[in-house]
Amino acid sequence: MEHTRSATTTTTPDRGRAGPGRLADVDALRGFALFGILTVNITYLASAFHGTGVDEPGFGSPLDTGVRAVVALLFEAKFFLLFSFLFGYSFTLQLDSAERRGARFTPRFLRRLAGLFVLGGLHAVLLFPGDILTTYATLGLILLALHRIRPRTAVRTAVVLLTVTSAAYLLLAPALRGAADRDPAAAAADAQRATEALRGGLGSVVGAHLDQLPSVAFLLVFFQAPAALAAFLLGLAAGRHRALSDLSRHDRTLRRLQAVGFPLGLLGAGVYTWSALGHPGAAAQVFALGVDVITAPLLAAAYAATVLRLARGRHGRRLVAVLAPPGRMTLTNYLTQSLVCVLVFTGVGAGLVGRVAPAGVAAIGVALFAAQAVCCRWWLARHPYGPVEWLLRALTTLSWPRWRGAAEAGAVEGGAPEGGRAAVPGSRGPRG
Repeated sequence: MEHTRSATTTTTPDRGRAGPGRLADVDALRGFALFGILTVNITYLASAFHGTGVDEPGFGSPLDTGVRAVVALLFEAKFFLLFSFLFGYSFTLQLDSAERRGARFTPRFLRRLAGLFVLGGLHAVLLFPGDILTTYATLGLILLALHRIRPRTAVRTAVVLLTVTSAAYLLLAPALRGAADRDPAAAAADAQRATEALRGGLGSVVGAHLDQLPSVAFLLVFFQAPAALAAFLLGLAAGRHRALSDLSRHDRTLRRLQAVGFPLGLLGAGVYTWSALGHPGAAAQVFALGVDVITAPLLAAAYAATVLRLARGRHGRRLVAVLAPPGRMTLTNYLTQSLVCVLVFTGVGAGLVGRVAPAGVAAIGVALFAAQAVCCRWWLARHPYGPVEWLLRALTTLSWPRWRGAAEAGAVEGGAPEGGRAAVPGSRGPRG
């Protein structure tokens, strides 16, 4: 996401900055979201059984179950909402930046969306079918059409979207009661075939990805897209008020988000986790999705409030120093994460899909993010943009941005990644 300096950026020296024109607290929040997305997506890249409703053979120990439960409870279906919110927030900053410069915003933004769509399509076919860049590019058109909407109307529209989506799932659940669930043996056989395909060469891996794309598209349209659009609108409303530019004025609001978001969000996440790990049947799983749609945004908001408050606290500098650099290169990092996982888990590289226990998968994710944080800090000391951010900015502006040197005062491109596919009964797809 492009992140530009507003007229009301924080005046706190250093603490709120990550170079000219940036709010380091927001970059840190984006970096935190990137870590959560990786934690979810890597579970799907590491196992063709994950999300199918069938337990993976050989990984049924209490530790394996515990790790899966933690990921489902605390991570799945939460972090793409944070990225979507930040996409909407940054959209307002891009609008204001273009207005100050007297630049035509719409053609630039459309080129940006086109670039995201192409990158997302390549990502989905070559690396990870759970790509969401194409969804962001499509929803960005709606955001552009609604860019003059009032903040209060944007919030109300977001609430309606979430409520209607949740209600649709909750009403569908009773209709599925008594319906025949998918045969576990058939689901296991399909997952095993997918595993063998992913252990093959590049052609075999791409073929496996193409086989999954139709179901992925269905899930994105009916689960993640409405929630992402709602988060876009909430981010747009927050951006209109520059809510993240001076966080000291909003500490009470952040505390309230924590007080409400954690208990209600974790309650809904508990229902979701029970369904995801217990595989109680189609009706219960759809009911759990309905609960999650309305409660996951509350938990995501509580996460955001916590990170932002910590970033302004006693150890905020250290937190920002770790999370902000990867948060400034989210698009590069998002794509790199998928590439590394392809090299680790598919036959293109080590072929470890289905051979690493959940705890090992989580450890690989943590190590990968730590390595990215170090590399991003090194890179940004020498370059104003990440490599893919630089390419997307060149397409957006139809010019060649500077490759070396400090970040420019003004627009600094960020990423627009997000993670994956929502799961419905008998489906396989990430819920980041």
